[in-house]
Amino acid sequence: MSNGNGVAATLGTAAEAVAEKAKAVGGTVTRRASDAVKAAKEAAGSAKKAVAKRAGTAKKAVAKRAGTARKAVAKRVAGAKESLAAASAGARAEAAELKRGRAAKKAAKKTASRAPAKKAVARKVASKPAARKVAAKKPVAGKAVAKATRAPAKKAAAKAPARKAAAAKSPARKAAPRKSAGK
Repeated sequence: MSNGNGVAATLGTAAEAVAEKAKAVGGTVTRRASDAVKAAKEAAGSAKKAVAKRAGTAKKAVAKRAGTARKAVAKRVAGAKESLAAASAGARAEAAELKRGRAAKKAAKKTASRAPAKKAVARKVASKPAARKVAAKKPVAGKAVAKATRAPAKKAAAKAPARKAAAAKSPARKAAPRKSAGK
């Protein structure tokens, strides 16, 4: 279908030129696109590395601060425990001291209430052997002599508790005025 003017050849050449130009443009576009993709990948990689680096330093900083805070808290807690232990020990000592004081007062009260009774018994016992001695001096019946021999044993037994009462009586006398003076 040619009319002899070379139109078909011209059109074929033009089509080839357009195709080559399109190939060249497409290659350039793909080359540039691949370069852009490469650059984007590199940028993403470097950004990822930077983010990881910053995250690592942030983690380290947080860990360091947390460690410092943990140490400070542990130190304060230990100090609080020590002060509480000291206060507890002081309170226990004070409670024990008060308990001992109460026990001493009770003991003093008991000895004070017992001492006059023992003293009176001691006086009665002391007066009875004296009367018996007088009776023993008189030679009467056999029963009187037997009583006279028993009397010194009773007198010795009576003297021993009287001495204990006298020894226990002195703290009782001290405790009684303190109690009355305190009220």
